[in-house]
Amino acid sequence: MQQEESSTKPALAARIQTRAAQKYQKFLDDLVPLTAVRWVVVSIIAIIYCCRVFILQGWYIVTYALGIYILNLLIAFLSPKIDPALAELDSSDDGPELPTRANTEFKPFIRRLPEFKFWHNVTRAFIIAMFCTFFDVFNVPVFWPILVVYFFVLFAITMKRQLKHMIKYKYLPFTHGKRRYQGKEDSGPIIGQ
Repeated sequence: MQQEESSTKPALAARIQTRAAQKYQKFLDDLVPLTAVRWVVVSIIAIIYCCRVFILQGWYIVTYALGIYILNLLIAFLSPKIDPALAELDSSDDGPELPTRANTEFKPFIRRLPEFKFWHNVTRAFIIAMFCTFFDVFNVPVFWPILVVYFFVLFAITMKRQLKHMIKYKYLPFTHGKRRYQGKEDSGPIIGQ
């Protein structure tokens, strides 16, 4: 009798977990086309987080870790999926690559971290950081100006390296300002009709 009850509890827990995961995935799928709304919401969450940290005057280590994590996400967002520097070393054609000469075929820019996953990870990071501000164990006393200076130095060095990489391999991770090519319209009769 007890064995039957114990075997149904894991099955019930697994069904509840599966159902919750399906509902969460459905929610995320519904958010995919709403790019502007997603980024406005995460901006509001970020402002609330910053106000909370400013008013409470603490949790600088949590904020620093959040900043480093978002910087790593940003680098992955700005980087191509297949790094041209590594593609030069490996001569096999495993997939699309960026054009390096004017006469090479155009291949679209594919990000290492897609925009939706970038947004999802940033949102989750802000929510986790906000959750951490409710516990004093994460409020480690530090001299925060050093963290700010170190973060900006790290940001500048990282972005300089990323920009050099973009210039060297001639890619632009944004569609704004890129030339758009349109094929010739075929106005002739369709064969087979």
